[in-house]
Amino acid sequence: MTEKNNLPLIRNRRQIAKSNLFAIEQIDLTFSNGVERVYERMEGSGRGSVMIVPLMDDETILLVKEYCAGTHSYELGFPKGLIDPGEQAVEAANRELKEEIGFGAEQLDLLHTVAMAPAFFSGTMEIFIAKQLYPEQLAGDEPEPLDVIQWKLSDYAALLAQPDFNEARSIAALMLIRDKLKDEQ
Repeated sequence: MTEKNNLPLIRNRRQIAKSNLFAIEQIDLTFSNGVERVYERMEGSGRGSVMIVPLMDDETILLVKEYCAGTHSYELGFPKGLIDPGEQAVEAANRELKEEIGFGAEQLDLLHTVAMAPAFFSGTMEIFIAKQLYPEQLAGDEPEPLDVIQWKLSDYAALLAQPDFNEARSIAALMLIRDKLKDEQ
């Protein structure tokens, strides 16, 4: 491990753009060696987000196929969403499950917290494992129904080979759940 660096001094901060989801901030920095730089970063809502790996059983995961505006494509991944104001992450995880796949979970366990592009974005995502699923549907904010796809975890290599399964957070969640379940056996 490398020696811990001193954080740069923030000399000035100013918001340069804002949308419904993000604010873009420009920050003037001075590093410990005296070098000055201007960085831009996105600030999220501050509430965070969740991703859920739903397990139908010890061998079967559930995925959703949904439209992604960033790539203007349909992508395969795990259910996910923002944490609503006043909501705990575990509550958001169960709500998103009900909205996106029509199941709730009796058991939700935190698998890992990941940073999302920490070089320019402050957001984090909590990844949960959902077990003991039961049918329950909530109305969500998706403009169309999502396709729910069952996949055998033992066939994870074929999932990684799918051209529409390429989101880094979903790939990380797949590897984390694979390792966790293998360790539990």
